[in-house]
Amino acid sequence: MPDASDTTARPLHVHNAAARPTLGPEAGALMAEADHRAAMAEITSWPGYAPTPLVDLPGLARAAGVAAIGYKDEGQRFELASFKALGGAYAVLRVLQEKLAAQGVHASAADLVAGNHRDLIADQVMVCATDGNHGRSVAWGARMFGCKCRIYIHEHVSADREAAIAAFGAVMVRLPGDYDASVRAAAQDADAQCWNLVADTNAGGGSDAMPRLVTQGYTVIVAELVEQLATPPTHVFVPAGVGGLAAAIAGSWARVLGAARPRVVVVEPHAANCVFRAVAEGAPRSIEGDVNSFMACLSAGSVSPVAWPVIRDVVDDVVTIADETAVEMLRALATGR
Repeated sequence: MPDASDTTARPLHVHNAAARPTLGPEAGALMAEADHRAAMAEITSWPGYAPTPLVDLPGLARAAGVAAIGYKDEGQRFELASFKALGGAYAVLRVLQEKLAAQGVHASAADLVAGNHRDLIADQVMVCATDGNHGRSVAWGARMFGCKCRIYIHEHVSADREAAIAAFGAVMVRLPGDYDASVRAAAQDADAQCWNLVADTNAGGGSDAMPRLVTQGYTVIVAELVEQLATPPTHVFVPAGVGGLAAAIAGSWARVLGAARPRVVVVEPHAANCVFRAVAEGAPRSIEGDVNSFMACLSAGSVSPVAWPVIRDVVDDVVTIADETAVEMLRALATGR
Protein backbone atom coordinates (compact mmCIF):
# COMPACT_ATOMS: atom_id res chain seq x y z
CA MET A 1 0.00 0.00 0.00
CA PRO A 2 1.22 3.55 -0.65
CA ASP A 3 2.88 5.50 2.10
CA ALA A 4 0.58 8.50 2.70
CA SER A 5 3.48 10.48 4.18
CA ASP A 6 5.43 10.29 0.91
CA THR A 7 4.06 13.18 -1.16
CA THR A 8 6.47 12.54 -4.05
CA ALA A 9 5.79 8.82 -4.47
CA ARG A 10 5.23 7.54 -8.00
CA PRO A 11 1.69 6.64 -9.08
CA LEU A 12 0.56 3.23 -7.88
CA HIS A 13 -1.74 0.92 -9.81
CA VAL A 14 -3.94 -2.05 -9.02
CA HIS A 15 -5.93 -4.01 -11.58
CA ASN A 16 -9.37 -5.21 -10.55
CA ALA A 17 -9.26 -8.97 -11.06
CA ALA A 18 -12.99 -9.17 -10.24
CA ALA A 19 -14.06 -6.77 -13.02
CA ARG A 20 -16.70 -8.10 -15.41
CA PRO A 21 -17.63 -7.14 -18.98
CA THR A 22 -21.10 -6.14 -17.78
CA LEU A 23 -22.95 -5.29 -14.56
CA GLY A 24 -23.92 -8.08 -12.20
CA PRO A 25 -27.44 -8.22 -10.71
CA GLU A 26 -26.71 -6.12 -7.60
CA ALA A 27 -24.89 -3.42 -9.52
CA GLY A 28 -27.44 -3.54 -12.32
CA ALA A 29 -30.22 -2.74 -9.86
CA LEU A 30 -28.47 0.52 -8.92
CA MET A 31 -27.95 1.45 -12.57
CA ALA A 32 -31.48 0.62 -13.76
CA GLU A 33 -32.54 2.31 -17.00
CA ALA A 34 -35.81 3.53 -15.47
CA ASP A 35 -33.98 5.35 -12.66
CA HIS A 36 -31.61 6.97 -15.16
CA ARG A 37 -34.51 8.14 -17.32
CA ALA A 38 -36.23 9.62 -14.27
CA ALA A 39 -33.09 11.57 -13.36
CA MET A 40 -32.70 12.78 -16.95
CA ALA A 41 -36.31 13.95 -17.13
CA GLU A 42 -36.05 15.97 -13.92
CA ILE A 43 -32.55 17.43 -14.26
CA THR A 44 -32.95 18.53 -17.86
CA SER A 45 -36.05 20.51 -16.78
CA TRP A 46 -34.15 22.63 -14.25
CA PRO A 47 -33.62 26.34 -14.98
CA GLY A 48 -30.32 26.89 -16.77
CA TYR A 49 -29.76 23.26 -17.70
CA ALA A 50 -27.38 22.66 -20.60
CA PRO A 51 -24.92 19.85 -21.31
CA THR A 52 -21.46 20.71 -20.02
CA PRO A 53 -18.72 21.00 -22.65
CA LEU A 54 -16.36 18.23 -23.67
CA VAL A 55 -13.03 20.00 -24.06
CA ASP A 56 -10.38 18.65 -26.43
CA LEU A 57 -6.85 18.62 -24.95
CA PRO A 58 -4.54 18.04 -27.94
CA GLY A 59 -1.38 19.13 -26.11
CA LEU A 60 -1.89 16.59 -23.34
CA ALA A 61 -2.75 13.94 -25.90
CA ARG A 62 0.54 14.54 -27.70
CA ALA A 63 2.46 14.44 -24.42
CA ALA A 64 0.78 11.15 -23.49
CA GLY A 65 1.25 9.65 -26.93
CA VAL A 66 -2.45 8.95 -27.51
CA ALA A 67 -4.85 9.98 -30.27
CA ALA A 68 -7.07 12.27 -28.20
CA ILE A 69 -7.94 13.31 -24.65
CA GLY A 70 -11.27 14.91 -23.79
CA TYR A 71 -12.16 16.65 -20.52
CA LYS A 72 -15.79 16.81 -19.41
CA ASP A 73 -15.88 20.26 -17.77
CA GLU A 74 -18.40 19.92 -14.94
CA GLY A 75 -17.26 23.31 -13.62
CA GLN A 76 -19.72 24.78 -16.16
CA ARG A 77 -22.71 22.97 -14.59
CA PHE A 78 -25.36 25.50 -13.48
CA GLU A 79 -23.79 28.07 -11.12
CA LEU A 80 -21.96 25.68 -8.84
CA ALA A 81 -18.42 25.50 -10.31
CA SER A 82 -18.32 21.95 -8.97
CA PHE A 83 -17.75 18.49 -10.41
CA LYS A 84 -20.59 17.17 -8.22
CA ALA A 85 -23.39 19.57 -9.11
CA LEU A 86 -26.01 16.98 -10.06
CA GLY A 87 -26.36 14.24 -7.45
CA GLY A 88 -27.08 16.13 -4.25
CA ALA A 89 -29.63 18.52 -5.75
CA TYR A 90 -31.42 15.65 -7.48
CA ALA A 91 -31.70 13.77 -4.18
CA VAL A 92 -33.12 16.90 -2.49
CA LEU A 93 -35.78 17.15 -5.18
CA ARG A 94 -36.78 13.52 -4.84
CA VAL A 95 -36.99 13.77 -1.04
CA LEU A 96 -39.33 16.75 -1.30
CA GLN A 97 -41.45 15.04 -3.95
CA GLU A 98 -41.84 12.01 -1.69
CA LYS A 99 -42.82 14.22 1.26
CA LEU A 100 -45.48 15.92 -0.87
CA ALA A 101 -46.72 12.66 -2.35
CA ALA A 102 -47.35 11.39 1.18
CA GLN A 103 -49.74 14.36 1.52
CA GLY A 104 -51.45 13.60 -1.78
CA VAL A 105 -49.58 16.29 -3.72
CA HIS A 106 -47.68 15.41 -6.91
CA ALA A 107 -45.19 18.15 -7.79
CA SER A 108 -42.67 18.55 -10.60
CA ALA A 109 -39.34 20.31 -10.27
CA ALA A 110 -40.89 23.26 -12.11
CA ASP A 111 -43.68 23.44 -9.50
CA LEU A 112 -41.17 23.66 -6.65
CA VAL A 113 -38.92 26.16 -8.45
CA ALA A 114 -42.00 28.33 -8.98
CA GLY A 115 -42.66 28.27 -5.21
CA ASN A 116 -45.75 26.07 -5.40
CA HIS A 117 -46.38 24.06 -2.21
CA ARG A 118 -43.69 25.99 -0.34
CA ASP A 119 -45.93 26.11 2.72
CA LEU A 120 -45.76 22.30 2.84
CA ILE A 121 -41.98 21.91 2.49
CA ALA A 122 -40.39 25.09 3.88
CA ASP A 123 -39.62 23.46 7.23
CA GLN A 124 -38.05 20.34 5.77
CA VAL A 125 -34.32 20.25 6.65
CA MET A 126 -31.74 18.66 4.35
CA VAL A 127 -28.49 17.54 6.02
CA CYS A 128 -25.21 16.18 4.71
CA ALA A 129 -21.48 16.11 5.34
CA THR A 130 -19.09 17.35 2.69
CA ASP A 131 -15.55 18.26 1.76
CA GLY A 132 -17.04 21.00 -0.41
CA ASN A 133 -18.70 19.69 -3.58
CA HIS A 134 -21.57 17.39 -2.59
CA GLY A 135 -22.66 19.87 0.08
CA ARG A 136 -22.66 22.69 -2.42
CA SER A 137 -25.10 20.76 -4.59
CA VAL A 138 -27.36 19.91 -1.63
CA ALA A 139 -27.41 23.53 -0.46
CA TRP A 140 -28.12 24.82 -3.96
CA GLY A 141 -30.91 22.30 -4.43
CA ALA A 142 -32.47 23.20 -1.08
CA ARG A 143 -32.49 26.88 -2.01
CA MET A 144 -33.86 26.22 -5.51
CA PHE A 145 -36.67 23.94 -4.34
CA GLY A 146 -37.59 25.88 -1.19
CA CYS A 147 -36.49 24.12 2.01
CA LYS A 148 -33.85 24.42 4.74
CA CYS A 149 -30.33 23.01 4.78
CA ARG A 150 -27.56 22.19 7.27
CA ILE A 151 -24.11 21.24 5.98
CA TYR A 152 -21.49 19.55 8.14
CA ILE A 153 -17.84 20.21 7.36
CA HIS A 154 -14.66 19.10 9.12
CA GLU A 155 -11.75 21.15 10.40
CA HIS A 156 -9.68 20.82 7.20
CA VAL A 157 -12.31 22.32 4.87
CA SER A 158 -11.07 25.69 3.62
CA ALA A 159 -12.85 28.94 4.40
CA ASP A 160 -13.41 29.50 0.69
CA ARG A 161 -15.22 26.18 0.28
CA GLU A 162 -17.30 26.89 3.39
CA ALA A 163 -18.26 30.32 2.04
CA ALA A 164 -19.22 28.88 -1.36
CA ILE A 165 -21.73 26.56 0.33
CA ALA A 166 -23.03 29.16 2.79
CA ALA A 167 -23.73 31.47 -0.15
CA PHE A 168 -26.66 29.20 -1.02
CA GLY A 169 -28.25 29.79 2.39
CA ALA A 170 -27.09 26.69 4.25
CA VAL A 171 -26.42 26.66 7.99
CA MET A 172 -22.78 25.55 8.32
CA VAL A 173 -21.64 23.22 11.11
CA ARG A 174 -17.84 22.89 11.44
CA LEU A 175 -16.54 19.98 13.51
CA PRO A 176 -13.14 18.68 14.61
CA GLY A 177 -11.76 15.60 12.89
CA ASP A 178 -11.80 14.45 9.28
CA TYR A 179 -14.42 13.92 6.59
CA ASP A 180 -15.51 10.51 7.85
CA ALA A 181 -16.09 11.94 11.35
CA SER A 182 -18.35 14.63 9.86
CA VAL A 183 -20.27 11.94 7.93
CA ARG A 184 -21.00 10.11 11.18
CA ALA A 185 -21.99 13.33 13.00
CA ALA A 186 -24.38 14.39 10.22
CA ALA A 187 -26.04 10.96 10.24
CA GLN A 188 -26.44 10.96 14.03
CA ASP A 189 -27.92 14.47 14.16
CA ALA A 190 -30.28 13.82 11.26
CA ASP A 191 -31.58 10.72 13.00
CA ALA A 192 -31.97 12.48 16.35
CA GLN A 193 -33.75 15.52 14.89
CA CYS A 194 -35.80 13.73 12.21
CA TRP A 195 -34.02 15.69 9.47
CA ASN A 196 -33.46 14.39 5.94
CA LEU A 197 -29.98 12.92 5.54
CA VAL A 198 -29.00 13.57 1.91
CA ALA A 199 -25.77 11.60 2.06
CA ASP A 200 -23.64 10.39 -0.84
CA THR A 201 -22.55 7.44 1.32
CA ASN A 202 -24.16 5.34 4.02
CA ALA A 203 -20.80 4.32 5.48
CA GLY A 204 -21.51 6.51 8.51
CA GLY A 205 -25.13 5.47 8.99
CA GLY A 206 -28.48 5.98 7.31
CA SER A 207 -30.22 4.01 4.57
CA ASP A 208 -28.96 3.39 1.06
CA ALA A 209 -31.82 5.36 -0.52
CA MET A 210 -30.04 8.73 -0.61
CA PRO A 211 -26.67 7.50 -1.98
CA ARG A 212 -28.63 5.69 -4.70
CA LEU A 213 -30.42 8.89 -5.70
CA VAL A 214 -27.17 10.87 -5.66
CA THR A 215 -25.51 8.30 -7.92
CA GLN A 216 -28.50 8.27 -10.29
CA GLY A 217 -28.22 12.05 -10.66
CA TYR A 218 -24.65 11.71 -11.92
CA THR A 219 -25.70 9.33 -14.71
CA VAL A 220 -26.73 12.41 -16.73
CA ILE A 221 -23.03 13.05 -17.38
CA VAL A 222 -22.60 9.88 -19.43
CA ALA A 223 -25.86 10.45 -21.30
CA GLU A 224 -24.43 13.78 -22.44
CA LEU A 225 -21.11 12.20 -23.38
CA VAL A 226 -22.84 9.64 -25.57
CA GLU A 227 -24.31 12.52 -27.58
CA GLN A 228 -21.06 14.51 -27.64
CA LEU A 229 -18.70 11.74 -28.78
CA ALA A 230 -18.59 10.46 -32.35
CA THR A 231 -17.25 7.13 -31.08
CA PRO A 232 -17.07 5.74 -27.53
CA PRO A 233 -13.83 6.30 -25.62
CA THR A 234 -11.37 3.48 -25.08
CA HIS A 235 -10.54 4.60 -21.53
CA VAL A 236 -12.39 6.71 -18.95
CA PHE A 237 -10.67 8.25 -15.91
CA VAL A 238 -12.81 9.36 -12.98
CA PRO A 239 -12.01 10.56 -9.43
CA ALA A 240 -13.02 8.48 -6.44
CA GLY A 241 -13.87 10.09 -3.09
CA VAL A 242 -16.49 7.80 -1.53
CA GLY A 243 -17.18 6.29 -4.94
CA GLY A 244 -20.65 7.52 -5.90
CA LEU A 245 -19.52 9.52 -8.93
CA ALA A 246 -17.14 6.77 -10.02
CA ALA A 247 -19.93 4.20 -9.78
CA ALA A 248 -22.29 6.39 -11.79
CA ILE A 249 -19.78 6.90 -14.59
CA ALA A 250 -18.51 3.31 -14.74
CA GLY A 251 -21.98 1.84 -14.34
CA SER A 252 -23.54 4.10 -16.95
CA TRP A 253 -21.01 3.13 -19.61
CA ALA A 254 -21.66 -0.53 -18.78
CA ARG A 255 -25.42 0.00 -18.99
CA VAL A 256 -25.16 1.80 -22.34
CA LEU A 257 -22.52 -0.32 -24.08
CA GLY A 258 -22.50 -3.64 -22.22
CA ALA A 259 -19.39 -5.69 -22.92
CA ALA A 260 -18.18 -3.01 -25.38
CA ARG A 261 -17.82 -0.54 -22.51
CA PRO A 262 -14.58 1.48 -22.15
CA ARG A 263 -11.90 0.56 -19.65
CA VAL A 264 -12.62 2.57 -16.49
CA VAL A 265 -9.77 3.81 -14.31
CA VAL A 266 -10.46 5.38 -10.90
CA VAL A 267 -7.92 7.93 -9.65
CA GLU A 268 -7.50 8.94 -6.00
CA PRO A 269 -4.84 10.43 -3.68
CA HIS A 270 -2.19 8.25 -2.06
CA ALA A 271 -3.43 9.39 1.35
CA ALA A 272 -7.12 8.61 0.68
CA ASN A 273 -6.84 5.34 -1.20
CA CYS A 274 -9.98 3.59 0.02
CA VAL A 275 -11.03 2.36 -3.45
CA PHE A 276 -7.47 1.18 -4.20
CA ARG A 277 -7.46 -0.84 -1.00
CA ALA A 278 -10.95 -2.24 -1.57
CA VAL A 279 -10.05 -3.44 -5.06
CA ALA A 280 -6.70 -4.84 -3.92
CA GLU A 281 -8.24 -6.68 -0.96
CA GLY A 282 -11.55 -7.65 -2.57
CA ALA A 283 -13.75 -5.78 -0.07
CA PRO A 284 -14.03 -2.26 1.38
CA ARG A 285 -12.75 -1.31 4.80
CA SER A 286 -12.23 2.06 6.47
CA ILE A 287 -8.76 3.60 6.44
CA GLU A 288 -7.33 4.41 9.83
CA GLY A 289 -5.34 7.63 10.28
CA ASP A 290 -4.93 10.85 8.29
CA VAL A 291 -6.57 10.83 4.85
CA ASN A 292 -6.25 14.54 4.10
CA SER A 293 -4.80 15.55 0.75
CA PHE A 294 -4.26 18.54 -1.53
CA MET A 295 -7.05 16.89 -3.53
CA ALA A 296 -9.31 17.86 -0.66
CA CYS A 297 -12.66 16.81 -2.09
CA LEU A 298 -11.30 13.29 -2.59
CA SER A 299 -10.13 12.93 1.02
CA ALA A 300 -12.40 10.06 2.00
CA GLY A 301 -11.45 7.04 4.08
CA SER A 302 -14.40 4.74 3.34
CA VAL A 303 -15.98 3.47 0.13
CA SER A 304 -19.75 3.92 -0.04
CA PRO A 305 -21.43 0.51 0.45
CA VAL A 306 -23.96 1.53 -2.22
CA ALA A 307 -21.26 2.31 -4.78
CA TRP A 308 -19.11 -0.75 -4.06
CA PRO A 309 -20.99 -3.38 -6.13
CA VAL A 310 -20.68 -1.21 -9.25
CA ILE A 311 -17.02 -0.42 -8.58
CA ARG A 312 -16.32 -4.11 -8.00
CA ASP A 313 -18.02 -5.12 -11.26
CA VAL A 314 -17.01 -2.48 -13.83
CA VAL A 315 -14.07 -0.43 -12.57
CA ASP A 316 -11.06 -2.04 -14.23
CA ASP A 317 -8.14 -0.28 -12.57
CA VAL A 318 -7.34 2.11 -9.72
CA VAL A 319 -4.41 4.52 -9.72
CA THR A 320 -3.30 6.58 -6.74
CA ILE A 321 -1.21 9.71 -7.20
CA ALA A 322 0.82 12.05 -5.01
CA ASP A 323 -0.37 15.56 -4.22
CA GLU A 324 2.52 17.02 -6.22
CA THR A 325 1.35 15.11 -9.30
CA ALA A 326 -2.07 16.74 -8.97
CA VAL A 327 -0.44 20.17 -8.70
CA GLU A 328 1.60 19.53 -11.86
CA MET A 329 -1.55 18.41 -13.68
CA LEU A 330 -3.40 21.58 -12.71
CA ARG A 331 -0.54 23.66 -14.10
CA ALA A 332 -0.58 21.66 -17.32
CA LEU A 333 -4.33 22.17 -17.73
CA ALA A 334 -4.03 25.89 -16.97
CA THR A 335 -1.34 26.40 -19.63
CA GLY A 336 -2.93 24.09 -22.17
CA ARG A 337 0.23 22.00 -22.44
